[in-house]
Amino acid sequence: MGFEHKSVLLFETVDGLNIKPDGIYVDGTLGGGGHAYEVASRLGENGSIIGIDQDAAAIKAAGERLKDFGEKVTIVRSNYCEMKSRLQELGIDKVDGIVLDLGVSSYQLDTAERGFTYREDAPLDMRMNRRGGMTAADVVNGYDADTLAQVLKMYGELDTTWKIANCIERARKISEIRTTGELVAAVAPCTPKKEEAKFLTKLFQALRIEVNGEMEALKMALEQSLKVLRPGGRLVVISYHSLEDRLVKNFFKSGNFDGKVEKDFYGHISSPFEVVTRKAVVPTDEELVRNSRSRSAKLRAAIKL
Repeated sequence: MGFEHKSVLLFETVDGLNIKPDGIYVDGTLGGGGHAYEVASRLGENGSIIGIDQDAAAIKAAGERLKDFGEKVTIVRSNYCEMKSRLQELGIDKVDGIVLDLGVSSYQLDTAERGFTYREDAPLDMRMNRRGGMTAADVVNGYDADTLAQVLKMYGELDTTWKIANCIERARKISEIRTTGELVAAVAPCTPKKEEAKFLTKLFQALRIEVNGEMEALKMALEQSLKVLRPGGRLVVISYHSLEDRLVKNFFKSGNFDGKVEKDFYGHISSPFEVVTRKAVVPTDEELVRNSRSRSAKLRAAIKL
């Protein structure tokens, strides 16, 4: 199956960057290259965009999609949490805008063997970067029940996670849980029948976040954005669950992840950003019809001061 991904909030994202024709931009989550294509289309002869992704399939697909832009586009295989280092390697100190789309691509969800969805029986993998690192199977089989419960509570925002962890522990004592289907079967005794889809979505979300270190990577990327954005540069972030959105909202508000606003001697609020989106931008009804997977997307944008 070819790499297919419908860019979420495409024009809202690129409009939020307020593209300068000669500017330098970063797409830290390149995916299939949809946002990068629209950015590149608005750049002049001296403008450029650097696309970063850790997924080999995404890199290949985006390279094909963006090839006609020539040297205007540079693609780097890396995690966006390494953005500052990758830019330094390219001789770039400051940029005019950064976009981060934190969603899992349709390709990743629809490629069964990646293990991102409970709807298909497949190896319990969930790695964005398949070059190494722990898998979801390693988490499910290797974490003790208390740690597993903490992960499910923190990243899945699930209730009674100790019950879920105990279900998993009982199942793995009989046999290792190696596939998505086996995990679904393991948690069946504590799955609410009326909200099965919602429950399993949150369960798989929690494991994916843990496997890929997504929250820590996001924190690192946001902190690095302050260092690489020039004054007046813009940061646009699309999040898909409350944990991500809370981090982004707090960081835009205060420059830290707790959302604690610092004030100077005179009581003036000190923040490194001017928030552009007072309320999060969400998909239109028309977009939801075209792409139902965009339903949980929230876009926030800010200008570095």
